[in-house]
Amino acid sequence: MKKNIVFSGIQPSGKLTIGNYIGAIKQWVKMQNKYNCFFCIVDLHTITFKKKNFDLNNAILDTLSIYLACGINPKKSVIFIQSHISEHTQLSWILNCYSYYGELKRMTQFKNKLIKYNFKNINSGIFFYPILMASDILLYQTSYVPIGEDQKQHIELCRNIANRFNNNYGNIFNIPKPCILKYGSKILSLQETKKKMSKSDNNYNNIIYLLEKKENIFKKIKLAKTDSDKTRKIKYDIINKPGISNILNIFASLTGEKITNIVKNFNGKMYNDLKYETSKVLIYFLEKIQENYYNIRNKESFLKDIIYDGNIKAKKIAKINFLKIKKKINLLK
Repeated sequence: MKKNIVFSGIQPSGKLTIGNYIGAIKQWVKMQNKYNCFFCIVDLHTITFKKKNFDLNNAILDTLSIYLACGINPKKSVIFIQSHISEHTQLSWILNCYSYYGELKRMTQFKNKLIKYNFKNINSGIFFYPILMASDILLYQTSYVPIGEDQKQHIELCRNIANRFNNNYGNIFNIPKPCILKYGSKILSLQETKKKMSKSDNNYNNIIYLLEKKENIFKKIKLAKTDSDKTRKIKYDIINKPGISNILNIFASLTGEKITNIVKNFNGKMYNDLKYETSKVLIYFLEKIQENYYNIRNKESFLKDIIYDGNIKAKKIAKINFLKIKKKINLLK
């Protein structure tokens, strides 16, 4: 029986965090045993942001090395570079013509960027970002997209575009479904719990990187915001106790334990007890990833061979599907 297709990707825009692992890569590792998985390094999305002295080529190889270190297997999954498959940008233009200005203007992430940059000098690539994301997904006839909670709106837009196109031309695109974890789909910033943990955050105390040093983990988790609740009771309540709930999410996501059991085990204990044990869990978990990463990262020929093989596999599928789309809209005689 033909396997369903999974597509997902991460920007090589900085060091990956435990949020990237828990919200995305952890799902990828499991899904590659059940589905045909396409895991992209979305470098074209990265260039919407300008960074001084940023080496994109090295960042791509860093990201690939993290994929492999976390357990993504190139023999099971197709790992490739977005910009190397020209059909992504070609389809993106076509899908622009089936998208509405109002839809893009309503995107929460775009509105947040407008505020962040004070409505000045925000480039149009950020505005059209969701259309390129839709083309990434739809090009491979994707069934499932493992995402964090913050990307849900983008998948809804992708589905709307696909349905709109299908209504005009027949069932060309598969309509993808988001896969969002019940717990851990949105790991919060450690000190600013109203926002997610982001690798682009300027406050490094908000972030735990996958390559974080042991001493930094203890420090950052110790400084993590908990709550002003006078009872100081360890309880999972993401609305009223987002700080402590975030720590519980991290603990549960990395150990596989149920949050209810963790809360029960820490009954009567202090916030600092949970923080200390969470730091130990993080250090133990990240040690293996870091060991794998440093063993892989300096083998650039090996990494480039994986990219080359993945690009060939992705190109083959992308080319077939894109030709069908061109025929339907009479771009090919």
